[in-house]
This record gives sequence, structure tokens and C-alpha cells, in this order.
Amino acid sequence: MKKILIISDGDVGAHFIQRVSETYTSENIYYIVQTKAKKFKDINPGRFKFYEFDPTSLYKLSNLLKMEFIQVFIAMDSQIDVENTMKNIRVIKKHLRVIILNQWNMVNEDANVELVNVNELLASRLLDYLPNVPVIAQNVGIGEGEIMEVLVPFGSSFVYRHIGAIEQKSWRIVAIYRNRKLIMPSRRKMIQPNDLLVLVGEPSVLKSVYRSIKRELGQFPAPFGSNILLYIDMNLVNHKTIKETIQRSVYAHKKFKHDLIIKVSNPSNIEILQYIKSFRSMNIIINIDYDSVNLRETFHKDIKFYHIGLVIISKEMFSDYYVREAMYEAHVPVLKLSNRHFSTLKEAVMILSDNKDLEKISATVFDISEQMNFNIELYNYMAEHQDEKEQVIEHYNNLSTIFPKSIKVYSHNENPILKLSQKENFIQLLPFTKKLTTRRIYSLFSTDSEKLYYKLDDYHQIFIPVQL
Repeated sequence: MKKILIISDGDVGAHFIQRVSETYTSENIYYIVQTKAKKFKDINPGRFKFYEFDPTSLYKLSNLLKMEFIQVFIAMDSQIDVENTMKNIRVIKKHLRVIILNQWNMVNEDANVELVNVNELLASRLLDYLPNVPVIAQNVGIGEGEIMEVLVPFGSSFVYRHIGAIEQKSWRIVAIYRNRKLIMPSRRKMIQPNDLLVLVGEPSVLKSVYRSIKRELGQFPAPFGSNILLYIDMNLVNHKTIKETIQRSVYAHKKFKHDLIIKVSNPSNIEILQYIKSFRSMNIIINIDYDSVNLRETFHKDIKFYHIGLVIISKEMFSDYYVREAMYEAHVPVLKLSNRHFSTLKEAVMILSDNKDLEKISATVFDISEQMNFNIELYNYMAEHQDEKEQVIEHYNNLSTIFPKSIKVYSHNENPILKLSQKENFIQLLPFTKKLTTRRIYSLFSTDSEKLYYKLDDYHQIFIPVQL
């Protein structure tokens, strides 16, 4: 939860607080300081904490600022009170971002202070009613949210991504503002922290894009879903390995801290079923379908019903063509478990290919690696398409400067699959694209490392759908 401080003593501030309480987001918690308490309608006590004191008092404000706020809003009726409150904040927090309602044409000399000029806002709004005068950008369109400005936070999943590697369906990045300068987007332009992006597209799509841009690490399996599904079809899996598969799944469930659903279809072994039932708890749900079922008929219903964000299956199940197709169509990450130890894994490895799909899944790669405590390794086959690969390497190296993960890049002239087949204790992460659903026999003579994923079938693998 992000902590936001609002300091208010007037009608405008009170109106702002009421409007904030009506917003749909549940990701912020608001700390409200008022010189005189006012009542508000339908305030959620879990999201709003109220304090009554004079914020020009350094002693009183300093106690509150011991908490880590990401932003402060000041809406007060006295310029002297605003200036003294601002001085108090800077005594304690030198770089905290502050938004000030400016009713007196105050001058800003602090890069971390944004002055919102009341007179400019009113004049701009009145200007919209004049005939034959172009409408300013904030009012272009039909006003239903088809134009959006988004500030890219430092820990965003969009930071250091090339625009050409961002799949833009039903929406576009049409402008970038950096250090108050306009930058026209191109495929090779890279998004930086604190860039202001101007987006145009379908309103419903832009809401999803907004959430993706604001997304930070520690949320996986979000944004795909909120729970984990272990799927066991006893007609397809090796019964001797089911217990180990369950133990590894429970380990992953504890690491990601989300509920685990164990779904068993076509049950045929009473001893194994008793073992599975022994794991039933508040956070582990057991679902046994005693009727003979087809995975394709029930899988998507389970994904939707349980809000699944990660599917875990055995390598025997993933080798089945129809299972792979069903997994791909569900558009959720898949953890394919092999017969190796899982809790001792140290490295998450990726093989660079001639496309930028690895850049598109980078946020999920870092999120998984952070939660599972994996080091990240990139394997670069030097024989082909080095320009595209260098951009991906640059992207991952840049991300490693803001996330607590080091990147190792290995460049070889020999096939990286052969190199990795001699390595122990790693998990492979790769994009889950349509080409992985083709039958293996058609990939025998391919040089595409993604199509040849099954060459590393004896290792754990995570297949990540390509997002924005």
C-alpha cells in the first residue's frame, strides 16, 4: 500500500478529500491532516487516517513524517501557512514529492514540488467555452477516457523498455514528455523513469495499460490472476512422481504467498488421493473430479472460477499437444516441473532469440526472480541477429540498476541449449507464444531456441505469456 499525506484546512481541500474517497483504487492509504476536523460521507476507515493539528508546527508534523510517504498534497487557504508547512516538510524530507494548490502565484524553485495554479485551471476551463478556439489536449476527444497521461514510476514494469517491444493493440503511445520536453516516440526510443506518457486508445484498454505501467515487483502471479493451480490428470502423469510434484508446488505456493488449488482429474489411485487430501487447509483447496473429464472442457472454467495466475503441471502433461494448446489459450504463466529438486534452484536462465519477446516479459521475469530469489542469466548465441539481442541485453541491464538483481550475460558461438544441458540447478524462463503449441515433430530441424524448448525438458521451465 502506498502512503499519501493530504494537508488541508479549507473548502477546496475538503472537497478534494471527498473526491479522493470516491475513487475506485484500493492501493493507496491516505493520511489526512486538518487544522479543524470535518466530517465526510462514506469514508473507508481502512484507507483514511485522520489527524487534527496545526501542520505549521514542526514538532507535530515531524512525528507523522516518520512514516514513508510517496507524495504530499497541500491545499490550504493561507500562503504563510503553506510556506511554513513546506519548510517543515523539507527539514525532515529533502526529496519528498509535494503537490501544492497555488492560489497566490507562488514561484517554485524545488524540482520535487509541483504548483497547481488555481487561476490557470479556471481560465483554461472557461476558455473551452469560447467559439472558434482550439480545445486544449485534456479535453480532446469524446471525454470518455480515450486520451490518458501516465507518469511512469521508478519501479514500473515499463521502465527501460523500447517502444518497439511494447505490443500496442487498440492503443498507442503518441507522445513522451521528459524533463518538460516533448519527445516523439519511435520504435528504438526507450522509456525512462518519470517519463510522462500520452496514450490514446480504447478507454477499457487504457485502464489495463495504466495498471500495467503502475505495476511494481512483488505482485506475481498478478496481473494474470491471484491464485495458483496445480493440475494433475492421472491419465497423463507418472504416478510415481505425483508426490514430488505436489511438494514442489506447495513450496512455490509458500514463496508466492497465494492460495493453491490442486485439481485432480481422472483419479485412479486411492493412496495418492489420500496423500493429496492431507494437504487441505485454509490456503490449499483440493478439487477432485471423479467423472472422466476432458481437460479442454474444464480447464478454462477453473482458470476463471479460481482467478488463476499461475498453472503448475508436470512435464508429461505439457508434452501433450492438446494440453499445451489449452494452456496457451488460457493466457496465464505455466510452471512445468521436471523430476529435479526445486527448492535448491539458484538461477533463472533465458536464451536470447531474434525477437524482443524477452523484453516484453521482463517485468514478470524480475518479479518471479525476486520472489523466488533467483539470479538472472542471459545466454546469447553470437551467430545471428545481434542488433535485436543487444537491445534486449541493454533493457535487462538497465532494469538491474533499479531492481535488486544482477544480470550475467554469457555469449557463446556454440548452441546455448547444448551448453545448458551440461548445467545443473537452474530454471528456464521463456515467452509462451503460439509457436510453442506446434507439434514437436515439426520443430526437429528448427534453429529457433524457443521451438526447441523440449530439448531442456529435464529442467524446470516457466512459460510466460507475452503481455503489453
